[in-house]
Amino acid sequence: MSEHDAPSTPRRNRLAEATSPYLLQHADNPVDWYPWCEEALERARREDKPILLSIGYAACHWCHVMEKESFENPEIARIMNEHFVCIKVDREERPDLDALYMMAVQAMTGHGGWPLTVFLTPDLVPFFGGTYFPPEDRQGMPGFPRVLRAVAEYYATQREELRERAAQIAEVLRGAAEMQPADRLPGLEALDRAFQQFRARYDVRYGGFGSAPKFPQPTALEFLSVVAVHRPDSDALEMLLNTLDHMARGGIYDQLGGGFHRYSTDERWLVPHFEKMLYDNALLPPVYLAAYRLTGEERWATVARETLDYLLREMRDPAGGFYSSQDADSEGEEGKYYVWSRAEIEAALGEAAGPFCAYYGVREGGNWEPGKNILFVAHPLEEVAAAEGMSPEALTELLRQGRERLLQLRAQRTPPETDDKVLTAWNGLALSAFAQAAGVLGETRYLQAAQEAAAFLLEKMFQNGKLLRSYRRGVAHIPGFLEDYAYLANGLLDLFEADQDPRWLSAARQLAERMVQLFWDESAGGFFSAEATHRVPLTRLKEAHDGATPSGNAIATRVLLRLYHLFGEEETLRRVEAVLRLFAEPMAQHGTAYPEMLLNLADYLDPAPEIVLVAARSDAQAKRAFREVWRRYLPGRTLVWISEDISSHPLAGSPLVQGKRSLDGQATFYLCRRFTCSSPTGSVEELLHQLGD
Repeated sequence: MSEHDAPSTPRRNRLAEATSPYLLQHADNPVDWYPWCEEALERARREDKPILLSIGYAACHWCHVMEKESFENPEIARIMNEHFVCIKVDREERPDLDALYMMAVQAMTGHGGWPLTVFLTPDLVPFFGGTYFPPEDRQGMPGFPRVLRAVAEYYATQREELRERAAQIAEVLRGAAEMQPADRLPGLEALDRAFQQFRARYDVRYGGFGSAPKFPQPTALEFLSVVAVHRPDSDALEMLLNTLDHMARGGIYDQLGGGFHRYSTDERWLVPHFEKMLYDNALLPPVYLAAYRLTGEERWATVARETLDYLLREMRDPAGGFYSSQDADSEGEEGKYYVWSRAEIEAALGEAAGPFCAYYGVREGGNWEPGKNILFVAHPLEEVAAAEGMSPEALTELLRQGRERLLQLRAQRTPPETDDKVLTAWNGLALSAFAQAAGVLGETRYLQAAQEAAAFLLEKMFQNGKLLRSYRRGVAHIPGFLEDYAYLANGLLDLFEADQDPRWLSAARQLAERMVQLFWDESAGGFFSAEATHRVPLTRLKEAHDGATPSGNAIATRVLLRLYHLFGEEETLRRVEAVLRLFAEPMAQHGTAYPEMLLNLADYLDPAPEIVLVAARSDAQAKRAFREVWRRYLPGRTLVWISEDISSHPLAGSPLVQGKRSLDGQATFYLCRRFTCSSPTGSVEELLHQLGD
């Protein structure tokens, strides 16, 4: 859909002044939309009108559908304008509002999703809600006009009942935010319990968890990769690799351009919901890199490379950050940009079309909708090569050339719209992915991308001692949330470990200190998701369960743990324990919702290794040894490379590096756990032996 960046006309509503592409998509609606602002809230109070709050995001297919069916309809817009103060929110810019009101709708209806449609009293308490509503009664769903009239009538005539209902919902929301710390922490058996819970939901045939629809769940996959290291006798590695394999071979993976679509509508990972989100394509490469490090098989590194290359090619802002998402639709049709007819492929590839179509499951009648094919790996390469009378090497080259040709042709199509706002939190995830890829693969372009993203975020998004959330076309705004601080600090620590530039470590430490000042709860422990200046209605939430992205509390805790491993400050460790105690009961009982926090618990109870390399930065032997350590999968490990003179290094006063010297002027490793170190060694092999490898 168009972002409507044309000059203002009298028809345009208040959203024309927004920077969010999602809000701009609604700027020409006949609805009298407001952004979330004091002007709208004051009007609702002054006129005693209920608020119609609509929350969505730019890549949301059903958000587009509801806009076309209802918000562009003059008669429906008239009803909305007459009876409600209408507010439109981009959930990616205001995750605090989205989380609060999603919780309310789930409490009222038992389900949630986007577009999120919530009706609020003027004091912002929800009393009715849902998700998508059709423009007329359809398939058991009430039409939106009927919903609007019924809600307006209810608000006007049933005020006492409404007040009671709103009070009950408000109490539920406040209760969800009021948690008390446990007396003690769970033990490592909590991880085993969570693994068994994942195992019970695991799809043995196609990988992943549960049935359709299937989401990638990167946090769950990361959890499996760590269990595979610590419990090698379990089937965690098999579960991980089977899932990664089916995802990479399925239609959820863009076989031509790289990168993952949002989710699969079927259990086989074949038919995706075609939107692409930055967070998925930032969180999945590190998991594929973990598989590469665990197995040594190049195919896992290839998926990570192709995904990161997609981000560099299509999702990068000229200033150095990364865009938020790409739409599922193009030319008003979901998936049109990505699918092919057999005839199109034959015209493009000629004689090579036969083997190409056999490998990628292309059929004359289509493998999705009639005549439309989603490319996926239908058969093993060796099997197709044998059937086509080719060597595997020849088929590999044919497929490479075919993908390149079709990608060129696809670029000539009308592409899906890109939500080109840059979000600090999601860019922190991307920063982490590129930094890890640079360390594991040793590729300079990934390191450069990470460095440029970090420089952009620190220059444009960190102003007056605080982070900002969103940037678009030179304008940064909205105070940052917990996840912005946590994800960025974590990404900076990954970048520090990749290039050992002290400025990233200093910036991460500064962000963590600010994060504690703004979000820490001194009374019960844990971090609030939003700072007080956001003026979140009803209550400040503390979110610790992982969703499509890791929870802010989990990554904030990881940042504190990593800083403790680096600096050894006991106050930092005290805060880590306070978070773990606050969420001890839910993560012990419902571990599949808290995989990231459980990994923090594991590091707290069984500290990850700290590795210090002492050598000159120009030492060729040290460079090779440094790369070798990066190539090993050592979950949670800390890696520091110092010279003997560390007087100006941020770690100068840390117990981790104090007293560390090289042996006979040679590159020397120290392996430590909570600052207690083994004998120094100049041999990577001896270091790995000390690690138990």
